[in-house]
Amino acid sequence: MLLAVDIGNTNISFGIFKGLVLKKTFDIPTKQYSRNKLLKKIISLKGADTLISSVVPGITRVIAKELAGITGKRPYIIGKDIKVPVKNLYRKANQAGQDRLVNAYAAVKLYGAPLIVVDFGTAITFDVISKSGSYAGGMILPGLGLSIKALKNGTALLPEIKIGRPKALIGRDTKSSILSGIVYGFAGLTEQLNYKLKKNLGSRAKVIATGGNARLIRSYCNNIDRLDNTLTLKGINLIYKNFK
Repeated sequence: MLLAVDIGNTNISFGIFKGLVLKKTFDIPTKQYSRNKLLKKIISLKGADTLISSVVPGITRVIAKELAGITGKRPYIIGKDIKVPVKNLYRKANQAGQDRLVNAYAAVKLYGAPLIVVDFGTAITFDVISKSGSYAGGMILPGLGLSIKALKNGTALLPEIKIGRPKALIGRDTKSSILSGIVYGFAGLTEQLNYKLKKNLGSRAKVIATGGNARLIRSYCNNIDRLDNTLTLKGINLIYKNFK
């Protein structure tokens, strides 16, 4: 049994695997994490291995210590104990987030290469994987939630809104105008960047979307081939299987 842990800026995602089968998933908001919240989600993981992918170093140490007490085993940490088995073409390899490399590895194993992985998290990342399966690099931009907060914090009158489906393309009040701009704007941006990246990779390149807002944006974007909201957890499990 493996407990896969994906520590992000907004949420910590947990996945319990038996072999290649994902038996259970749950999330805890990163800023609200506590041992008690975790224990309410799991019954017993005594003896289970744990593999962690994280972009939040501070909380990684806390969770690793607590999971060691819960499972009786020291967790493995991707990037420290285990390297993602993908060729990384970043000029400074250590600048590529572990979650991005995990997604690249998982996508190649599950869907083949070349491909583009778009992760709609706190930040939106476009990760490009070449025909040979190498991680070629990508793009990083603010996510939907960050953009909404920036509008509120950077202006005197614009409110912070809840992300959802806009009722119309043309907003008829401030909140609906912001929602329409954010959703249609990011969908259009995603579609255009995928188009440009495919010109480099070739028209056969697949586009895989993951992350909290992937399902929403896919509804308004015409060139996302596959939605996989557990891609990172699956990647952690595949890396564990390769390591073991």
